[in-house]
Amino acid sequence: MRIVDYIMQGGAIMYILLIFNIIGFAIMISKAFLFNKEIKNDSDITQEISKRMKRESGDKESGAMIELTRQYLSEYIMGIEKGLNTVRIIATVSPLLGLLGTVIGVLVAFNVMSQTGLNNPASFAQGISMALITTVGGLIVAIPHFIGHNYLIGLLDKLEARLEKKILMEVLA
Repeated sequence: MRIVDYIMQGGAIMYILLIFNIIGFAIMISKAFLFNKEIKNDSDITQEISKRMKRESGDKESGAMIELTRQYLSEYIMGIEKGLNTVRIIATVSPLLGLLGTVIGVLVAFNVMSQTGLNNPASFAQGISMALITTVGGLIVAIPHFIGHNYLIGLLDKLEARLEKKILMEVLA
């Protein structure tokens, strides 16, 4: 059986999962490239934030400078972090959609059984098949998105730590 057949057999839930999968992978790939680019070009970002701090800080004490640095860095990180929440939502909702498909498939199977009895096992099996396919589909979408989200959060934490260290060294020097 081809993947397209599985998607068609899973019904509307599988189409939703397919759309989620495409959106999630597009976000994860773009963010992976962005974060790696930002990690390689951390000197430019450091200089930009340091210049901004020196312009706006005046003659503040070092404790205030550290807090101001963290505030500017937090704003920057929030800006490049946009979209990661969507990946987390996809990772969370996909198994629930798979479970919803499971319930719908079992419901269809029992409706067929109540109308025709067990005289037509093929139609009964179709509902059970839908139930199993949507369960698998939900897990297939959720697992890589969960892993990807955690990996990207790790990259973002690495970038934030490197930038904070470099900015503080430059500003306090």
